[in-house]
Amino acid sequence: MTPWQPTAPLSNLRHRAQLLREVRAFFHERQVLEVDTPLLMPNSVTDPYMTALEVHNLGQTYYLQTSPEYAMKRLLCAGIGDIYQLGKNVRAEERGAKHQSEFTLLEWYRVGWDHHQLMDEVFALVSMATGLSKRENYTYQQCFEQYLAFDPLAITTPQLAAIASEKLGQLPADLRHDDYLSLLFATCIEPFLGQGGVAFVSDFPASQASLARLNPEHQTAARFECYCSGLELANGFWELTEATLQQQRFEADNLTRQTLGKPTIAIDEPFLAALEHGLPMCSGVALGFDRLLMLSLGESDIARVVPFAQ
Repeated sequence: MTPWQPTAPLSNLRHRAQLLREVRAFFHERQVLEVDTPLLMPNSVTDPYMTALEVHNLGQTYYLQTSPEYAMKRLLCAGIGDIYQLGKNVRAEERGAKHQSEFTLLEWYRVGWDHHQLMDEVFALVSMATGLSKRENYTYQQCFEQYLAFDPLAITTPQLAAIASEKLGQLPADLRHDDYLSLLFATCIEPFLGQGGVAFVSDFPASQASLARLNPEHQTAARFECYCSGLELANGFWELTEATLQQQRFEADNLTRQTLGKPTIAIDEPFLAALEHGLPMCSGVALGFDRLLMLSLGESDIARVVPFAQ
């Protein structure tokens, strides 16, 4: 292949166009409105494990958005109702067979729904795109008990560190409790999820709630992830609506960033102001469109489903 040629076969790019049409038709039939929020904005996420690319223009710093979540939630607070967005987002330091720094994300929100209702709709969409009809449901706790024989909600950090070292070899000494859990999940559990079907994992630890509300017992979060053939496809929440709690989580993120030697990120005040105005009870999910297309085509490298891979 010469350098000017696309990385994806033209047949795959035609299939990509077809799937884009089918996704839009899926939401049109369900009366979910398509929106188009800015890619370039003056704020970014505080997530300690996510890095946004900066753009400097006319003396001001902007960020290429890692997802349209904050802008879409501001629309929800304004009363727009059920919405989806299908477009480009950018995350720094991501590249490989399953990652591109620039990628196409499908994100949508359902007003009045909890995360279980949203999981049903995710399954309907994924089934439409891939033809998969088998569904499996697990809690985060069940996954660890099945594949690693311990309860992730009860284990101590020293016990967890010992298991992680045994399974994964020598690890950095500064890892936190959730770091061990995430490494073990990605290495020892994730590859087995959704083999021959679609798997949902829900009820993540409260410490991994991100922007999700907590379940009534406050030990787990109303959050889920979707997997097919060991590939993470989507991440969804029954959304947190309390501005004060969300600000506390942003502040905790920045403390973690300081611990990791990363720069702190200014909190998105317009987003918090929108939450103060009132986010309706809703659930939302972000789904990797490029990965969905990979599954639909049986491809193992993301470069074969985008026109010009990095």
